[in-house]
Amino acid sequence: MSHHLTSPSEWVAPTVSLLSLAILPLGPILFPRAYLILLFTYFFVFLYSQVNHLCKFYLTARRMRRTINKWNARLAATTPSSSCKTLSGHNDNKNNINGNNNDHHTTHHSDHHHHHPMVDNSIASTSSRIESPNLTRERMVDIEEKLQYYEDPRFMHAFIIPNYCEPEALLRDTIGRLASHRNAKTHSIIILAMEQSEAGYEEKGRRIQEAFAGQFLQFIVTGHPSNIPGESRGKGSNVAYAARHGCAELSERIDRRRVILTVTDSDSAIPELYVREMEDTLNKADDPYHLLLAPPIFFSRNCFEVPAAVRVTDITWSAMVMSNLGNSRGIAFPCSTYSLSMVLAERVGYWDTGADAVGEDMHMFLKCFFKTNGQARTVPIHVPINLTNVQTNGYLSNINARYIQAKRHYNGVADVAYTLRNAMKQSTPSSSSYSCSPSFSNGYDKLLVCLKVLEAHMIPVTSGWLMFAAVPLMQFILFPPYPLFALVSPMENPILTSDFYANLWNIVRLLTVFLPFPLFGTLAVYEHMHRSVDRELLRKVESRRWTNLFDYVTLPIAAWLFMTLPSTLACVKRLRKKEEQYIVAEKFFKDDGSAATGKIEALVV
Repeated sequence: MSHHLTSPSEWVAPTVSLLSLAILPLGPILFPRAYLILLFTYFFVFLYSQVNHLCKFYLTARRMRRTINKWNARLAATTPSSSCKTLSGHNDNKNNINGNNNDHHTTHHSDHHHHHPMVDNSIASTSSRIESPNLTRERMVDIEEKLQYYEDPRFMHAFIIPNYCEPEALLRDTIGRLASHRNAKTHSIIILAMEQSEAGYEEKGRRIQEAFAGQFLQFIVTGHPSNIPGESRGKGSNVAYAARHGCAELSERIDRRRVILTVTDSDSAIPELYVREMEDTLNKADDPYHLLLAPPIFFSRNCFEVPAAVRVTDITWSAMVMSNLGNSRGIAFPCSTYSLSMVLAERVGYWDTGADAVGEDMHMFLKCFFKTNGQARTVPIHVPINLTNVQTNGYLSNINARYIQAKRHYNGVADVAYTLRNAMKQSTPSSSSYSCSPSFSNGYDKLLVCLKVLEAHMIPVTSGWLMFAAVPLMQFILFPPYPLFALVSPMENPILTSDFYANLWNIVRLLTVFLPFPLFGTLAVYEHMHRSVDRELLRKVESRRWTNLFDYVTLPIAAWLFMTLPSTLACVKRLRKKEEQYIVAEKFFKDDGSAATGKIEALVV
């Protein structure tokens, strides 16, 4: 037996995946009645959970729109009417973003934070008219709120940007958006996390650092070595190295209690609104040093340039993340972009770098949760982070690239064993001044974390097979269309010889009809939300139209190809010790109308 399978928790994921396949033909033959009860229970729980997720997704989407509307109202309240049209327009002056670096930005990627330099001027001009007799009390209060909203941040924000063979123009665009933030020069730090295995990484990092000279409080470039013993190659190990070295350098000049680390992807478009809402949340928190702050993810940068199946997959992925953030107890998993204090990162020993930490975002929450005896919680920041869909040349090539990305995502199934293993350990009193929460002592939060991790990884590996194949296959085996295929005679059919099981069989078939309905509701909410974000936050002229509803025709194929199949393979591969190469997804970036550049590389172990 392999050493990595000595723990019972390691067997959960591969066992569940193999059983979900084996039970399809064997269940109706060997134990049809028990199998029927199993299907009823699974479908009922699945339907209930999906309705619950739909409600949480709706609430998250509504809070996002409310946050964006509040931001726009504050902008409008302090902007002269002559400037309002410019603030709402799509084609902004790119010179306001990065000065001489605007050749690395494209207008169709323009986000709302481009407008803030104009807003600053309008604040001064508006506040100078406060004494006007025509100014109402409500107007004065609103202006005071706006001026307070623009006070200097309390925290220093260090953005960790791990990358490997990314297009340089894409990195400049991502960093340029951060440079456009109002307090970037005084409160923002860039930690550009390079990989030493990338040819010419030092020169590339130096060019980017020089391009943004003077636009941030500090710009740190790190190079992650490729030969550190015990490490698994990927985003997590790069982030861990960059965080340790970056924090060590920052601690020499900045109070560590004031530093907030934000881990982001190289294609993440982070608006200033995210930083403002994050500051507001931290300032209101009783204990900001046990919080992970997580925004929703949103795919709108190149969504019309990829196949519909890829577009639909990322839509459902985005909706699942937003639903997950709706957990009222703060037990939710960040995805792609998230923030936490340097104090918390140091307390838990930064990011793990082994093979079990390949799902770095979810794993970091789990590590913080268990290392703090359940004190760490996730707080949603209702500002969507705009990401890029996987994109390559050619339709089939693009489908394959998204499949490769899905396989990498579902390798995070390693967190199932990590969670179960840590949940079974006895809680130890915290060495700090913080005490263990009562809810954690009685094990409820532990159980909730385990259920959420199992749902995140075991539902994909089981639902695809059971939802699509269980009822049709059982129908064929026990109720064949021709007597020639009958394995049992109607007089001995275990379903037909019992009124209870005959009725249960009809209920199960009816349940399968209703299983997709929560998904339809989720997609309806998403369609409205997508248009709202494009229009109100990103200021995009082009958004989704009614014709894009035909995208969902590809949903069954996308669900099986990008969810069921890769999740099943990821679970089965847990049976072997060999570690696979880490494939970096290919994403294009158009540099001012020039030919698109992209990359797809492998971090070979």
